[in-house]
Amino acid sequence: MNDGSTYDVAIAGGGLAGLSAAILLGRKGYRVVLFEKEKYPFHKVCGEYISLESREFLLSLGLGLDEWRLPTISRLLLTSPDGTELNQQLPLGGLGISRFKIDEELKNIALLNNAEIHEGTRVQEIGYSNDIFSVQTDKGKYQASVCISAAGKRSNLDVKWKRNFVVQKPNALNNFIAVKYHALLDHPRTLISLHNFKNGYCGISPVEENKTCICYLTNASNLKAGNNDIRQMEENILFRNVHLKAAFENSTMLYDKPLTISQISFDRKEQVIDHVLMLGDSGGMITPLCGNGMSMALFSSKIAAKLIEQFLSAKINRGELENNYKREWTKTFGRRLFAGRVIQSLFGKEWITNKTVNTLKHFPRLVTGIIRQTHG
Repeated sequence: MNDGSTYDVAIAGGGLAGLSAAILLGRKGYRVVLFEKEKYPFHKVCGEYISLESREFLLSLGLGLDEWRLPTISRLLLTSPDGTELNQQLPLGGLGISRFKIDEELKNIALLNNAEIHEGTRVQEIGYSNDIFSVQTDKGKYQASVCISAAGKRSNLDVKWKRNFVVQKPNALNNFIAVKYHALLDHPRTLISLHNFKNGYCGISPVEENKTCICYLTNASNLKAGNNDIRQMEENILFRNVHLKAAFENSTMLYDKPLTISQISFDRKEQVIDHVLMLGDSGGMITPLCGNGMSMALFSSKIAAKLIEQFLSAKINRGELENNYKREWTKTFGRRLFAGRVIQSLFGKEWITNKTVNTLKHFPRLVTGIIRQTHG
């Protein structure tokens, strides 16, 4: 039993997965503390497209999706580096919403559900001894019965744990950078565009307030070839795709400079490290090409919260908690992650991408089937 000095659950990371878990567990009356190194609201590098498979879950968390009049995305435009177009109806579709908005709203709901949130606080280390976690932050030390890491694609905790994807040498799945803009652009509000270029692809999709998210992923070698200058890389490489060139030249960028992250990995990840449950991108990252990372983060919190509740109510022990979480994660996301890695392999080298798009545009049912492989 909690003696008052120990939290039931401590969460490192306040993105979609961490905040959703805080809401679900806080509603059950558990004492939850969450640490986020940034201060809300803030922007994140993210494609900001969320599959409609998550709609009911988001509503159940308390988000006013209908009131926000978000763009509903029902069509896909896929282009190859040589400019070939593939137009496709999405079998399910999605919503466009910025992380700036949705994370702030989830934070407020978590607070209403008695979660304790420490913004501007970095988790430095997590230790486990005598069935209790010790969470060291740059603001002090905390104890908890259960600990979650929802710290994102790559964190200081991952480095400290020397996780496999951190220590691996650069390969085809782990040497990526991502760049994101918000822009004003004459882009259809029902369309997500995915434009390919040498060693990368760029997603363009609408979000709230008539803004458009432009987010691209590329191999670090492209940036190096552009003298580590993002603008030069865009002009020399991305703009070879005529659709991307037109989109950038007709955009009014809303940031002084783009958001960037590096060392992104799609390699396999462990779902439990030293008894800490990994949620969202911390547990496994699907390639952005598949457009389903946000939904996976949300559903990982749902899986974890259900099992944590069983553990805290003494229905299962810690070993069962961890094994059941790994099993449920694999059952829910294993196929998606495998399909994502296969799809990623088809979109890299220019000639392969050109051939793939030219072939797929003649087989719309095949495209629909591929999309369904990465969604629930």
